[in-house]
Amino acid sequence: MASDRGVSAYAALAVGVVAIAWSAIFVRWTHMPGLTSAFYRVLFAAAMLWPILLASGKHPRRIDRSTLGLAALGGLFFAGDVGLYNIAVLHTTAGGATLLGNNAPVFVGLLTWIITRRPPPGRFWLVLAIASVGAALIMRVDAGHAGSRFSADMLAVGTSFCFALYLLVTQRLRGTCDSGTLLALSSTASAAVLLVVALFTHTTLRISGTSSWAAVLGLALVCQVAGYFSLTYALGHLPATVTSVILLAIAPLTALFALVLFGERMTPSQVCGGALVLLGVWLAGRLHGAVRLPALVE
Repeated sequence: MASDRGVSAYAALAVGVVAIAWSAIFVRWTHMPGLTSAFYRVLFAAAMLWPILLASGKHPRRIDRSTLGLAALGGLFFAGDVGLYNIAVLHTTAGGATLLGNNAPVFVGLLTWIITRRPPPGRFWLVLAIASVGAALIMRVDAGHAGSRFSADMLAVGTSFCFALYLLVTQRLRGTCDSGTLLALSSTASAAVLLVVALFTHTTLRISGTSSWAAVLGLALVCQVAGYFSLTYALGHLPATVTSVILLAIAPLTALFALVLFGERMTPSQVCGGALVLLGVWLAGRLHGAVRLPALVE
């Protein structure tokens, strides 16, 4: 029985990794502004999640004003996460944006230090240096080619910062909310935030064509719902030392998909930088005890 659960957990982890690695690809296939695809990603995900939660009989527990407030704040940061990422992948390499967007564990360490005023372990500064050098190598190449790509790289870095804030806020809800309820609440709040931003910036919300509809539904169903639940299940049954390593496969897999589908190549310098970023994220995860869903920035 335990063996069967182990096999199921590894299978779920593999499904989650592959599902989330498709995020950048689906964003490209939507043929719409990144802000728009981000809005529909979380909107359709919320529309799918609430009926599933109600049908399962797992009614949300203790959703008071404090819980709703934290969920709304988490949704704000998650909106920044998916919104910035979707914009970034339209203007720079999918692999580079995904690698730069996976620095959340490093930012968690910095933000925890700022909030608690407790200095991180001495090894953390080595981790920060490794990840920073890797990010600099990726961004240096784009800065030499086009300003728009460098700006997109900066947005991708902002993605990981927003997701780090999301993690810090929502970790306080884990005692009162199960994963499905938390995802439904944060997705709903994120959709509301992105709708306001889209209206304020006069960004079109039009979905034109069958292919765009299919890509948007893929973002919501495959990446947001299936990817999240698969990783949640795996993280509950596998050692953090195993999942933290395997989750790092998301960014290289995204780069591979982009190479095959779009002919998008990363330079040797960017590949080296990506390896350093992944090393830094893995080391940061070991310092924190686990890398908790770092790739949900996509």
